Amino acid sequence: MTARVYFSREISPEKVLELYKLVGKELPGKVAVKVHSGELGNRNFLGPVFWKPVIDAVNGTVVECNTAYPGARNTTGKHRRLMKRHGWSGAFPVDLLDAEGPDLELAIPNGKLIQKNYVGKDMASYDSMLVLSHFKGHPMGGYGGALKQISIGVASSFGKAYIHGAGDPKKIWTGNHDAFLESMADAAGSVMDFFHGNMVFLNVMMNMSVDCDCCAIAKKPCMADIGILASADPIAVDQACVDLVYASSDPGRDKIVARIESRNGIHTLEAAAALGYGTREYELVEVR
Repeated sequence: MTARVYFSREISPEKVLELYKLVGKELPGKVAVKVHSGELGNRNFLGPVFWKPVIDAVNGTVVECNTAYPGARNTTGKHRRLMKRHGWSGAFPVDLLDAEGPDLELAIPNGKLIQKNYVGKDMASYDSMLVLSHFKGHPMGGYGGALKQISIGVASSFGKAYIHGAGDPKKIWTGNHDAFLESMADAAGSVMDFFHGNMVFLNVMMNMSVDCDCCAIAKKPCMADIGILASADPIAVDQACVDLVYASSDPGRDKIVARIESRNGIHTLEAAAALGYGTREYELVEVR
């Protein structure tokens, strides 16, 4: 099977909404909108003004989860204050999915590395999910996109440590690296199953640094903006972004490529495709 990925070189809030509509997938019931709240001090993340038209269109609730490392987002109180400071809670209803325990445990019977995934318990309140991702590099995953958003992104604080350690949260920073990438692929599949495919993914390729929006002091963007991509397939939309980076003639492209390759970032796509909830094969449909 080949997935369809819509692509526009124009980057604007209005174009985000246009591409969402082109995917043609109605998100039923109560819609969770997964964003990245942006670590305190980060200057690269995409904020509520940029995402507002598409979030309003689905009448969505912005959702996030607490982090597993020190910073401005590792406790519910601090994270809520940051969501207010960054304008999220002033513009939309906001739900920190793991604000209070216990976590929601999702089974992964066919997982390669992990057989369960711990997500914020409030995820059970939603019928579908719109996943809004800022595509860029990442210090551990090599790149950050849709698959990261629906694995680490919706995992509870404990769940994040569990994925990083490939089932052993004590090994959050010391576990086998490829096992971490495969665990992300396992976890993302469990979220796809939870929502029965009622998900749409939008990746925006702008402000592309080698670092993630989770970095308080992230390196400045190193290559030119590329565009917006949209799909019902998280693997295809991430693969298309990676391919556009590799195909770019921008001089900063080598830095993003080096970050991806030094962390074996492609392995997350390989592992996810092997699990069968999406495909790396896609048709790129350019929208002008």
